[in-house]
Amino acid sequence: MSTSYIYGTGRRKTAVARVRLLPGDGAMLVNGKDAGEYFGRTGAMAQLRQPFRVTETEGRYSASILVAGGGFTGQAGAIRHGIARALLSAHPDARQALREAGLLTRDPRAKERKKYGLKRARKAPQYTKR
Repeated sequence: MSTSYIYGTGRRKTAVARVRLLPGDGAMLVNGKDAGEYFGRTGAMAQLRQPFRVTETEGRYSASILVAGGGFTGQAGAIRHGIARALLSAHPDARQALREAGLLTRDPRAKERKKYGLKRARKAPQYTKR
């Protein structure tokens, strides 16, 4: 028996999320755990549900998510991006709503590299005249 699912990949910083949406009751499993248990008390759950609220599909899909890399904030952003992409392939008419909410744009911000002669990306050693 083959179950039909909708697939979407999301990325943010160094986090990559592979999202599968199945017809269901709205449950979310992240790396085999319930999403609330995985993210704890952070505000990530509201962020994960945002694509469903925008497209008015809350409670119609269950999500199975594999996420790797980055921290909790980057992973939550990657999952949100992946869910939005998966919903777009299922509901092409929702493109405008997802676009206006900024859910289809990959967040390009990442850690800036350290430059030689500096202590960090932009912090210079303390200047002394003598």
